[in-house]
Amino acid sequence: PSVGQMVFAHILNITQQVRHYSEEVSKGNWSKNPDFCFYDTPLIELLGKKIGIVGLGQTGYNTARIAIGFGMKVWAYTSKSRLQLPPEIRKAELDQLFHECDIISLHCPLNDSTRYMIGDVAIAQMKPGVVLINTGRGQLIHTEALIDGLKEGHIGAAGLDVYEEEAAYFYEDTSDRIMDDDVLARLLSFHNVIVTSHQGFFTREALDNIARTTLDNLREFAEGHPLTNRVYLGA
Repeated sequence: PSVGQMVFAHILNITQQVRHYSEEVSKGNWSKNPDFCFYDTPLIELLGKKIGIVGLGQTGYNTARIAIGFGMKVWAYTSKSRLQLPPEIRKAELDQLFHECDIISLHCPLNDSTRYMIGDVAIAQMKPGVVLINTGRGQLIHTEALIDGLKEGHIGAAGLDVYEEEAAYFYEDTSDRIMDDDVLARLLSFHNVIVTSHQGFFTREALDNIARTTLDNLREFAEGHPLTNRVYLGA
């Protein structure tokens, strides 16, 4: 649930321009304005907009439920059959989702088939002005392709809670940086890019749930019971 909440924190910041207008108020531009309403940037209403959710596991489904509450049309790229989906969620192929949706949110795992799934080809398929949200894994998006799409104006905005260079976190050499400052600076040079610090799962409630789940798994293992939460690593 916390990840879905973070997705919509990014979406609402982009569509409602919360950060921008808060900064303008702090600068005194509202109080100097002759009209009662200071307005210099278009806003976007979510009602009726199409959101494409790539991966419909727990985080993707929670995000879909929030989108439905906003009156959005939800399209999903998922291995689930149409019969497994509620009527409010439309199953779609990936290229169809890219072509039709106003907002795309990534919720799939990172593996060999999904690494850099958002590159030049995928971005070219997307609607002009698309909003791209990634709270999944940083390497789902090829950063250079994202930067090119932003430069060309094809991508309307991006909200990122994960980042490609976070992979350095796993290197044995701890001198490696988690973030590449140069690439990060290039991303942040765009007014329509918001990068947060991998905090989508970091609500107090989510952390408590992680701790409880870990303890429950340890207890079940020690008592010889099947684990409630299992990860299949494969061969």
